[in-house]
Amino acid sequence: MLLKSLPPDARPREKLLARGPAALGDAELLALLLRTGIQGKNVLVMAQEVLDSFGGMAGLLHASADDLRRIKGLGPAKRAELVAVLELARRALAQQLQAKPSIETPQQLRDYVRLHIGSKPYEVFCVLFFNVNQQLIATEELFKGTLTHTSVYPREVVMRALHYHAHAVVLAHNHPSGEPTPSPADIAMTSRLAAALGLVDISVLDHVIVSASAATSMAELGLLGGSGAPR
Repeated sequence: MLLKSLPPDARPREKLLARGPAALGDAELLALLLRTGIQGKNVLVMAQEVLDSFGGMAGLLHASADDLRRIKGLGPAKRAELVAVLELARRALAQQLQAKPSIETPQQLRDYVRLHIGSKPYEVFCVLFFNVNQQLIATEELFKGTLTHTSVYPREVVMRALHYHAHAVVLAHNHPSGEPTPSPADIAMTSRLAAALGLVDISVLDHVIVSASAATSMAELGLLGGSGAPR
């Protein structure tokens, strides 16, 4: 069905103007960015296929221009526009977190980490660096690939924390398998990193493990061995 065949109040643009963006589904919002479909496929169908290809909006949020290249009908202009919008969404969330005077609960951290790395198809280990007021200074992805005790280097984590003059850090990584339960290796790795950072008086507030749809706080599970993230 062509979009022009739909009733005016069912077309994404008219629907948004009349009822607000919350009234639109993910595919409808994405269709507004794509603007046009391709021969034999209207823009709503195309938008849904894009979402399905990445496992929904959470997966699309982490898509790169190269990832989008495999979608038929997404030329350079549309790919660039999508990547720009997705990057704006990530930066807006980071800015919102940075603007907080303090981290009051682990929930903000879990949401931020899940949005940042939860949908990546490979394991990523990142560190969030905080000042003495528990304001976020920076987030860095330090290691990629399968995480083992040999691939996460405490010295590198300590060096980056000192670079930012961090008072505390939150460790985070994703489980592409979809199950964010800490493994024995995760617990051992956390202990090694906490010991190394403790030598330079930098505390580990939490280790957050995420998937595309869930997150686990090791501090909340009592697996951190310290005061953990503030509540």
